Amino acid sequence: MDNILSEIKFDQNGLVPAVIQDYKTNEVLMVGYMNMESLQKSIETGRTHFWSRSRQKLWLKGETSGHFQNIRSMSVDCDGDTLLIQVEQVGAACHTGNCSCFYRELYRGGSEDSIQEGPGQEQESTDGYKILQEVYDVIVDRTVNPKEGSYTNYLFEKGLDKILKKVGEETAEVIIAAKNKSKDEIKYEMADLFYHLMVLMVERGVKLGDIYEELRGRR
Repeated sequence: MDNILSEIKFDQNGLVPAVIQDYKTNEVLMVGYMNMESLQKSIETGRTHFWSRSRQKLWLKGETSGHFQNIRSMSVDCDGDTLLIQVEQVGAACHTGNCSCFYRELYRGGSEDSIQEGPGQEQESTDGYKILQEVYDVIVDRTVNPKEGSYTNYLFEKGLDKILKKVGEETAEVIIAAKNKSKDEIKYEMADLFYHLMVLMVERGVKLGDIYEELRGRR
């Protein structure tokens, strides 16, 4: 490991960018900067430490929020000037309350026609994951930035018992829809159930990646 450390190329300010990735989902959570001290501290403690360029000081990720990053692996790219750190993220990585700092889409290449003519089921699966994550992120954002009139905030304000009651009600609605043999009704009611389940997940601190990992283990 010492040999690899010696090959890391810090910039003129003694810093190297570190890409932080969820070890379960491979989602990029954030990008921070490390100097040699914060890098060694990260290795010693098993938790990410960074150098704050604005505050000019060493800081432990999660020291105020409790959203620590437990390191699972650390890699250096071929040029030695970027780190890739896979972590077990506790809570949200972004200060906004979103799971990832990269929650705002800037651009998506290809026309609608080209997307439709793409890999079909694989594209649908990727888009489905993205939609679920977007809804989940909005729910998380409501806990940090409450919005007046928000139904999600209403559920959080009423608490766990109210959320559980809604999950039970929506489950019953799915059963009724299935008995009615109406595909449109089933889709509508299952979408409601998915949403309320995600509210419950956020309330209990469960991430979508946790569910994906559990399902992957059962496959």
